[in-house]
Amino acid sequence: MKTRIGILTGGGDCPGLNAVIRAVVIAAAKNGWTTFGFLGGFEGLLNPVRTRVLDPDDMDGLLFLGGTILGTSNSGRFAAKVGDGVAREIDAGIIAEAKGNFDRLGLRALVVVGGDGSLSIAQQLHHGGIPVVGVPKTIDNDIAGTSVTFGFDTAVSFATDALDRLRCTAESHQRVLVCEMMGRFAGWIAAHSGISGGADAILIPEIPFSLERVCDKIREREQDGKHHSLVVVAEGARQQGGAFVTQEHQAAGGGPSGGSFRETRLGGVATMVADEIQKRTGKETRVCVLGHLQRGGVPTTFDRLLCTRFGVGAVRLISEDKFGLMVAFIPPDTVGIPLQEAIGRLSTVPPDGDIVSTGRALGISFGD
Repeated sequence: MKTRIGILTGGGDCPGLNAVIRAVVIAAAKNGWTTFGFLGGFEGLLNPVRTRVLDPDDMDGLLFLGGTILGTSNSGRFAAKVGDGVAREIDAGIIAEAKGNFDRLGLRALVVVGGDGSLSIAQQLHHGGIPVVGVPKTIDNDIAGTSVTFGFDTAVSFATDALDRLRCTAESHQRVLVCEMMGRFAGWIAAHSGISGGADAILIPEIPFSLERVCDKIREREQDGKHHSLVVVAEGARQQGGAFVTQEHQAAGGGPSGGSFRETRLGGVATMVADEIQKRTGKETRVCVLGHLQRGGVPTTFDRLLCTRFGVGAVRLISEDKFGLMVAFIPPDTVGIPLQEAIGRLSTVPPDGDIVSTGRALGISFGD
């Protein structure tokens, strides 16, 4: 019987998922292997098992197609990530059921494409006896052990384009525009797009901000005859001494809330910031929340290549019987690192690093 491998996509959707699937399927076929795709994320591993055989001849067009043809989920019986690097153990019976179905399909290995939460599940599946290889996916770029995750470049490209458009409106109406971006507890998207998009202030989780310092920047611009300002706010940004702002406008405290196994839903900080700016400066202020627009669409050239390298790298690790690893981009190569080194500790923007110091040198305020 031909060698069989499985692949699934877990967690939130992200530009480039289909490009990874394509690379895995084609590279596996070159080895004479058959690839089974599990539908609906990790839930596809459980009864009734939901799979489809992925034909390499059907992979045309996936390189630039957004979303995932396999479907995904960030909830259900496999939900593991509940907050800022916080995870829970999956029930042993669920792991055993997945292992039994994996064995009945006669699979050699399982490729798990996902972020910190999905890779935490992958690690538990590996400990449960399933040979696993992980591929790091998230627009947030917060996975440790890899220089960059796929989806990040596409999200930054979109966010930068949005800032270019917002600046036109801000300047035309002499307003302050506050743009909220995804990223959860890491400010990579906000920092990269904010600098690239010419933001005047950038608020990120790694540097708690003072509203008065943000307003000082806007007043300074007014005095210089610049009557519009662009403020970028990461969804996980918070005031000095304050808590994270959630969509329910309740304090999240940095982790799980109320014992729920769902991740804390951040959101709403930009509205709070905008209200305070208008109240304290008298400037007309508007809010734009990019939200899920950052997670869809066609992947950039950089992400297409990275996805392809990650997918081929995953197949290479399987061919070498190297499991419990994640494919990581450590320039100039893709390598395998232990999953344990990647999960449970977020990669965040260094407050004293080059990105922030570059912004400060340009006069950008980080609100501190």
